Parts: sequence; C-alpha cells; structure tokens
Amino acid sequence: MGIVAGLDSSSAFTRIVVCDADTGAVLRQGYAPHPVEARATDVDPQAWLLSLGEAAAGGLLEGVQAIGVSAQQHGLIALDSSGAPVRPAMVGNDKRAQAAAADLVEAFGGRQAWAEAVGSVPQAGLPVSKLRWLARNEPEAARRTSLVLQPHDWLVWQLLGRPARRTTDRGAASATGYWSAGTGSYRPDLVGLALGHEAALPEVLGPADSAGTTPEGLLISAGTGETMAAAFGLGLGTGDAVVSLGATGSVMAIHHEALADPSGMITSFADATGMHLPVVHTLNAVRALRGTAEMLGVEDLSELSELAMKSTPGASGLVLLPYLEGERTPSLPHTAGTLTGLRRESMKPEHLARAAFEGMLCSLADALDVLRGRGVVVRRVFLLGQAAELPAVQAGAPAIFAAQVVVPQPADYAARGAARQAAWALGTVQGTLNPHAPPSWQGAAAQVFEAGDELAVGQAVRQQYAATREQIHPGAFNP
Repeated sequence: MGIVAGLDSSSAFTRIVVCDADTGAVLRQGYAPHPVEARATDVDPQAWLLSLGEAAAGGLLEGVQAIGVSAQQHGLIALDSSGAPVRPAMVGNDKRAQAAAADLVEAFGGRQAWAEAVGSVPQAGLPVSKLRWLARNEPEAARRTSLVLQPHDWLVWQLLGRPARRTTDRGAASATGYWSAGTGSYRPDLVGLALGHEAALPEVLGPADSAGTTPEGLLISAGTGETMAAAFGLGLGTGDAVVSLGATGSVMAIHHEALADPSGMITSFADATGMHLPVVHTLNAVRALRGTAEMLGVEDLSELSELAMKSTPGASGLVLLPYLEGERTPSLPHTAGTLTGLRRESMKPEHLARAAFEGMLCSLADALDVLRGRGVVVRRVFLLGQAAELPAVQAGAPAIFAAQVVVPQPADYAARGAARQAAWALGTVQGTLNPHAPPSWQGAAAQVFEAGDELAVGQAVRQQYAATREQIHPGAFNP
C-alpha cells in the first residue's frame, strides 16, 4: 500500500517512525529533543514545530504518503480570533490549576455531575481546569480566547497550513474535560463555565478519517493523544490492560463502553479505534521502590530487585502500603505510607525490599480491580516502564494481577500507533481498508509471564495486603 509515518511530540522530544503501511515494519526513525525552554510549564508552541523539523531532517519523510500525529495530552493552546496564541501554551503536567479544578467541581454540582456529563472529574491537568485558571488569573487573555486546541490539534493544523477547518479525534477530545466519550459530543456549556464564555472547538474526527492533505499531497490522519496512540501501537484489544510503571502508576484497558465514575477514580477516555479506554491512576509506583532503595542504602533498583528476590512471597509478614505522596486510588490525599508486620525475624533488608515490590504491585492490582469491578475484562496485562524489566516485578506481577503479563520490548509505541492510524486513513481513502477495521500489524516483540502454580501464593499476598489496608484505612474503597 505504501509508506506511512507517525510522529510523537511528547513533553520533551519528537520521535518519528517511518513504516511499511502493510506490515508496520519500521523503515526509518528520527528523533530531536525539544528546546530547553519548551520543557517548562509555559511553552511557545513553535518550539514543537522546530523539534519536528529537526527530527524529520535528512529526507526522513521521503516517499511517505500519509502521516499521523500523536502528542502530549492535557496541554492547552488558547488562540484569539486571528489564530494567534493569547499566551504561551500550558503543558499537560502543569499543576497550577489544582484549585481551579476543585472550584469547577463545586460550581457544576459535584463529582457525580461531572462524571455523568463527561466521564471524568476535573483534575489539575485537564484543559477545562486550565481554562478556569486562565479566567481567574489572566482575565484579559481569557477574554481574548476564541478557539481552544490541544498540542495534537495544533500540530495537525500547522502541518495543513492553518486551514479554516480545525480538527481533533475522539481520544484527544476525551482528555479535555468538556467532551463526553459516552455521548460522543462536546459540552460547550462547561467551556463557558470554566472560561467565562464559550469558545470554538475543533471538529472531532472518526478513527479512520483524514484531517486533510498538505499542498505537497501528504495525507494527515486524525491523530490522537499519546496514551491512545501507545495503546494502538501496542495492538491492544478487548481483554488487554496496560500497567504503566513510572514514579506514579496508571492502569488502562480496552472496553466497549464509557464508564461514568462519580468517585473520580476512573477517567473515561476514548481510544483511537472507536472503543473506550478507561484509566485509573495511582500517585505512587516506582517512587516507593526508589524510597526503599534509599532507606536500605542500595545503589539502584536492580540491586533492590536482587535483594527482594532473596526474600519469599509475603516478605515474612511485612506489608508496605506505598501511599508516600497521599493516594488517588483509593482516595486518600492526606495520608502517608505505612509499614506493618515488624517482627524480629522480618526485620531484614531483603524482606523490606520484597515488601516494597509487593506493595507497589498490590496497589496497582487494586487499581485493576476498580476496572474489573465495573465489568472490564482483563486477561492480559502489558507492563510498561523501565521497572517492568526488573526480576522482582516480573516474578510477582502475574500472580498478584491474576493475569498473563506481557513485557514489550522498549519501542516508540506512541509514534508507531500514529503511523498505524496513518496507514488506516490512507487505506480508507484508497479503498483498500475497511474504515471500521484497522490494519493488522505485527504485535510488539515481548516477554510473556504466566502465574502458573504461583497464582494461589500471589493471591495470598494480595489478601495480606488488603487486610492491612482495610485495618488502617477502613472503607477506603467503599467510603
């Protein structure tokens, strides 16, 4: 069918992969860091274009027929009536809008009202919260705002030469706080509630739709947010979940419907294929491992893992509730971590190391159970992040998660997902692909781990953890 490309403009860099449209085989790759100033909380979006141009240098895109765009989620680019930014872009991880988010929750009638309206409860990162912050802190910029885009939307618009038509996709739109994955429609009244007046919003395209064609004839697909692009690049389907191990953690899964959750634990995203992608976040994952490593005086997480493997499942009765920075799942924002089960025989470094790994995995298993409790099927768990390579994680995860665990080979999955979407759009235009069925690309190379005979042991570890959590934080999941 031809050659396609996918680009991922993250918070720190741009990656581009050029792929065979039929097989997904990677033919060429490009990379460029964003300028240092583009990694702050206020960013001139032109910096993203400079990084894109550098990543595509040297004829990287020669022969490419279509390109897909993935970009950091939750960023906000507020534009005036001429299409110029009224202020620098606010990036996705900007936390200034925390008070604004709480203000919005109250102004609209509480968490349940938000969950029913758009499938998510305002958090500091969501664009709707940033709009409220803008209205409260920079009212003149807010007054001049007539169009609101996210980074992915803005990049597609720029690549197409800033046409009158502005577009986004279901995935990116679902991360705004003013588009509902359940109804597939915007809530402009929520933009008005946040900003003080309504503003123009981009047209939401379907998964196989095209945003347009450049003057040079390059087809631009709908694009999507990084999370959705990575899920598409991994080839996730029904029954699959992803557990992401960063300083914080997240669990997401493919599901057939949007999930409204008044507790706010589930954020109801749309995916890049027409399905849904409910996500549950935890505030503590690898940070609990790093803290334990520092406490024990070990140099790195590999050494901590080696130490943990000298212990046995259950860590000789030690249980670590890893709520070091408070916790979001369950909602315990003002708590601290807890270590219990100290006895003379358990007070050994290897047991504490094991308890740290088990505490992190059990906390993420709690997040998985939030989804399972709402009918989400989880048969296979993809583990992402550098910590996924640690033997102590791989040894404990299958039995604690009660699922097959897949550790994909490190790759640019968001860029690959964007390229796969570009192939879908190209095939749809050419009439060679069904607009309701994405191209079948080879799945990610990966290690696969099964619980096997360890399932009962892993579930005993979970029971020990749950009993401790319930004793110290009774009713945390059923307030």
